Amino acid sequence: MWTQIDAQISQVTGEKFQSQQRRSVGGGCINQGYAVSNGEIIYFVKLNQASEVAMFEAEALGLKEMLATASIRVPKPLSWGVAENSSYIVLEWLELGSGNSNSWEEMGRKLAAMHKASSSEGFGWKINNTIGSTPQINTWTADWAQFYIKHRLGYQFQLARRQGGNFPQQEKLLAAIPELLAHQVQPSLVHGDLWGGNAGCTLSGEPVIFDPATYFGDREVDIAMTELFGGFSPAFYKGYNEVFPLDAGYQQRKTLYNLYHILNHFNLFGGGYGSQANRMIDQILR
Repeated sequence: MWTQIDAQISQVTGEKFQSQQRRSVGGGCINQGYAVSNGEIIYFVKLNQASEVAMFEAEALGLKEMLATASIRVPKPLSWGVAENSSYIVLEWLELGSGNSNSWEEMGRKLAAMHKASSSEGFGWKINNTIGSTPQINTWTADWAQFYIKHRLGYQFQLARRQGGNFPQQEKLLAAIPELLAHQVQPSLVHGDLWGGNAGCTLSGEPVIFDPATYFGDREVDIAMTELFGGFSPAFYKGYNEVFPLDAGYQQRKTLYNLYHILNHFNLFGGGYGSQANRMIDQILR
């Protein structure tokens, strides 16, 4: 397997690469991650079952879409494919540090710049991808509220029913979404899975985001998720609002946007996420 991956790296870069060191590093709860080095250059390689190659293809295309905005740093994808029984993606290796308030303020400014990238095709993306290991449907849709009903919450509720989830106010919530999302929304290129584990700073302090679930949606979905698991530095929100101030009503909409991720966590992990989702639904409909 590694010989095939080395050969693919060599072909893409035009320079002979033969890995001498392969160190296991964090790849999230879904993939195995490795720092792969020939003694001079390091690459980040993620592995999964061969059947998951489409997930890595979508990740690579998402990173390329973000790179094309020339806004915020993301790891450059080099290659992806199948080697023996594994699918893989090879990414630029970025050594991460802690950053400081200036780094996080710059993170906010650069994310805002990325969010200004739009699409004339509406809301969605050119292919489906994944949120965690759950399929994420990105069929182009002209209306944001209808996209969110059908391809975000509605889809997660369908999956949750199969898991035995019980959400008594599901239909009432879905019926209320056109009113809840009645603000003016332009399609923005979003990261799609922007929690603290998918953002950081290089050793020089440059902000970086990675592991995207890219699509064109309401930019508020990214900002909402930064608040879901503890929140980013206050400097991040300061920097963001300097460049692209949030619209009135965001504080009410963020719970609706984060419900998507809590339902997804229920579908992936079960446990108390179902109860948390019901509490969020009650809060939204209050």
